[in-house]
Amino acid sequence: MSCPICDRRKPARFCPAKGEKICAVCCGTEREVTIDCPSDCSYLIAAHRYEDGHQRSLPADTPLLDEKIPQDIVYTHQQLMAALAFSIAKFCAVQPAAGDTDVLAALQSLAQTYKTLSTGIIYEKPPDAPLSRELYAALVAYISEVRKQQSERASSALFKDTEIFYLLVFLYRMGLLRTNGRPRSRRFIEFLRGQFPQSPELQREESRIIVP
Repeated sequence: MSCPICDRRKPARFCPAKGEKICAVCCGTEREVTIDCPSDCSYLIAAHRYEDGHQRSLPADTPLLDEKIPQDIVYTHQQLMAALAFSIAKFCAVQPAAGDTDVLAALQSLAQTYKTLSTGIIYEKPPDAPLSRELYAALVAYISEVRKQQSERASSALFKDTEIFYLLVFLYRMGLLRTNGRPRSRRFIEFLRGQFPQSPELQREESRIIVP
């Protein structure tokens, strides 16, 4: 009997996503790439622990890395930052197919939109991927609602486009550092979900691990 993925090596690890044993090499190379691993897979958890101790470096041409974020922006707008993070986690809770790449694409596009808005230019280019586009639209709608509520309260100052831009860049960079770069990674999403453990809207999906 050989590994069902490579059809060469001996299967040694039970893969909960496949429902059968695969070899250790395929587990390592296909994890979160072609295999949609459940978050409670023991091999995935072990791999993530290893990654935590070996932070990956980002390419120099990574978008938005050259932006200088004011040191006090996150502290000053903690509530909005938390609300944006919650909105992302909530979206992903009802869209289980969404991955870190979808979230990062939405944040990058939205940040670039607000960068142009801060200069007085209206230019919007939502992501092409459907899930990224949906999240982009959801965040736009949320920010618009927040501003509407602020405008209805005479004592509230509207969030500036530059402030929203910096918060989006901060979240984008956080996501880049939290994810592992694999196509089906959900490390950043799981991190955001973990910031709101008491929220019933973000309850974890039932385990997909099948006991052999």
